[in-house]
Amino acid sequence: MSIFLIIIAAICGYFLGSISIAVLLTKIKYTGDVREQGSGNAGATNVARVFGMGAGFLTLGGDMVKTLAAAGLGYLLAGTTGMVAGLFGAIIGHCFPLYFGFKGGKGISVCLAIALCLDWRMTIISLSVFIIVVLITRYVSLGSILAVASVPGAYFCLNGFEMPQALLVIAVPILVWYMHRGNIKRLLNGTEKKFVPKKK
Repeated sequence: MSIFLIIIAAICGYFLGSISIAVLLTKIKYTGDVREQGSGNAGATNVARVFGMGAGFLTLGGDMVKTLAAAGLGYLLAGTTGMVAGLFGAIIGHCFPLYFGFKGGKGISVCLAIALCLDWRMTIISLSVFIIVVLITRYVSLGSILAVASVPGAYFCLNGFEMPQALLVIAVPILVWYMHRGNIKRLLNGTEKKFVPKKK
């Protein structure tokens, strides 16, 4: 397999991931940059907090579509390894988008799409963790952190240590936890805000 095609898959994934649905949607439909409101994060949660649940779900869907596109293109270029490279590129692009000053989201919506690409059963497990934690605590950040934490264990239990997927399910949580470092600090000192979506 050509390493060149794998690199191309990762680069294409990054370019696709850099398409910030949150920024585009809020600028075009709601005439405001979501990065200047709420938590300042260009992700589905902040969009829902500022512009309503409908806008949040649109952002989530758009982020998943771009990630699935990166996976599909990567697979066409270099098979499973290309798909993994495309997915990794997509989450890097989402968090650090080239087109928007490298200020993007925290990777949860992309992580959901990655789980779906690797094993739909893992998606159900991680999504269940997220929903249960958020319903109990109202902290989306805590739900996100714990849901992502469940990904490696769920994948390894279901599929073993398949490569290169195993590297991806280890790397993605580390990146997502890094992006949530501010939330983790606020959760620990009790200043994290609970999620209250704007009603439309």
